[in-house]
Amino acid sequence: MFVLHHAPDNASLIVRLALGELGLPCRVVAVDRPAGALGSAAFRRLNPQGLLPVLETPDGPLWETGAILLWLADPYGRLAPPPDSPDRGHFLKWLFFVSNTLHADLRQQFHPSRYVPEAGREGHYRLLAARLDGHFAQLDAVAADPPGWFAGPDPTALDIYVAVAMRWARVYTAGQPAWFDASRYPALRAMAAALETRPAIAAVAAADGLGPTPFSDPQPRAAGP
Repeated sequence: MFVLHHAPDNASLIVRLALGELGLPCRVVAVDRPAGALGSAAFRRLNPQGLLPVLETPDGPLWETGAILLWLADPYGRLAPPPDSPDRGHFLKWLFFVSNTLHADLRQQFHPSRYVPEAGREGHYRLLAARLDGHFAQLDAVAADPPGWFAGPDPTALDIYVAVAMRWARVYTAGQPAWFDASRYPALRAMAAALETRPAIAAVAAADGLGPTPFSDPQPRAAGP
């Protein structure tokens, strides 16, 4: 059985949703971030970066969201095009775009004090909001003409990752004015709403207290990713 180190609404949510969609058994270990659990010696032995997610597997602990998603998808033939598919490269380029660019920019929005001095945060936030709007617009254009590996009838890891990113962009603004408007990305919003109807996705959302529309019309939790 897999062991997922998890805190609600953190990046581990993406992995938990993928595990649920694949129907894989998993023991969830709660991580107390406010108490400093990510910096503990025990957690750092699992992930020296001190970040979520961490998935303990028979092959040892894995970290990095994109890497875990691919490691899970390939053996089960779901959530990603197979390695020999002509769609594989296109899926990978957008998965890594979401992991390396979209997620990284969102992290700066959530934790501005880690990146810029206080005097520069307002401008930094505005610049990031414009960048993020562009990221979501690009993804919406892809979803508007579904290529089969994104926003189609069978969800992929990319669908799950983007839906969670949409949630975060809406509900976690680091005390700054809200900027994310899902109506600007209708194809993404439709994809998110479709995900919410899937029993495994709904079960994880309920377990984490995310409400019935966690991606298409999300409501905030007490703590962010």
